[in-house]
Amino acid sequence: MNPVLPARGLDLAPFRQRWPWIGPDLQTLRDTLSPPRLPAEQGEPLAIAVGEGASLLALCDPPRSGEPRALVVLLHGLGGSSEREGLRRMGLSLQDAGMAVWRLNLRGAGPGRSLAPGTYAARCDSDLLPVLRRARQQAGGLPLLGVGISLGGTMLLNGALAEPGVLDGLVCTSSPLDLAACSRQIERPRNRIYQRWLLRRLRAQTLADPFGVSAVERRALQGPDRPRTIRAFDAAITAPRWGYGSVEHYYREASPLPRLLAARGAGDHPQPPLPPTLLLHALDDPWVPAGGAQALAASPPPGMEVLLTARGGHNGFHGVGDAPLSCWGDQLTVQWLERLLAGGLGR
Repeated sequence: MNPVLPARGLDLAPFRQRWPWIGPDLQTLRDTLSPPRLPAEQGEPLAIAVGEGASLLALCDPPRSGEPRALVVLLHGLGGSSEREGLRRMGLSLQDAGMAVWRLNLRGAGPGRSLAPGTYAARCDSDLLPVLRRARQQAGGLPLLGVGISLGGTMLLNGALAEPGVLDGLVCTSSPLDLAACSRQIERPRNRIYQRWLLRRLRAQTLADPFGVSAVERRALQGPDRPRTIRAFDAAITAPRWGYGSVEHYYREASPLPRLLAARGAGDHPQPPLPPTLLLHALDDPWVPAGGAQALAASPPPGMEVLLTARGGHNGFHGVGDAPLSCWGDQLTVQWLERLLAGGLGR
């Protein structure tokens, strides 16, 4: 299958995977197998109150030179943090393009673990919206943009749907749109190693909570019947922590796909408009099925562009001609946001 060409007006060739990162798994694992040589951490920490005595930690990076053109809130995916290689590399590309960046640690993640009890979810508006409102204040008259990697894009989509106008533009890379379909995908036999890796990180993150975990949760995580699938973890931990009656209820309410389809204006209850939004997804993504993105590509909501590539894996997009600290997906994100800014956004 031939890849869909990049969005109109961008000076970027179609994606071609580069040697030796050939195939969906090597594309997905590239940063793990061969971590990029990133500069020393220089982000300025900022604790952002989200209610009930809890805060989330953002690491704030200025543009490489000059005054910022925009402020970008950058979100990691499942099991990630502000320290992950792919997220930091994306942030560096945005800084090089003159944008200030907030690398947000979601509840319980990375260096922000001590600031809030519990863990995050695919729909965590009560955490995310206060951060975005604070970012809007910090941005002043500058555009406020969102970039989400994997589950981080899902969270930003849910936030944008919950509060129209909270973002001026949004890019989501390899983001789950249908959580039930995603859980079925990660449970496929070929993904057994991926699922074990994710579960180890999620269990460790949960048990490391300095505020403690309940006896019921500890038994669920450490007992003989401890979760062996992401779905089982969500049933035992994520769904009850975020007030859902079941994992099915959580997956249904936290999946943005139904609301994105409704945002096309069809049906009795059309959704409010999205900010200009780009969805990037590889058809060979081994973690997140492309079906939701394909459904939206056939008839996208107003303001949304969907780019599908034949190759690229899960948040891989390591292509021919990449710079040492930037991949094709990073450059696509930067160019798409630059096009948005050039159109007079926020003026």
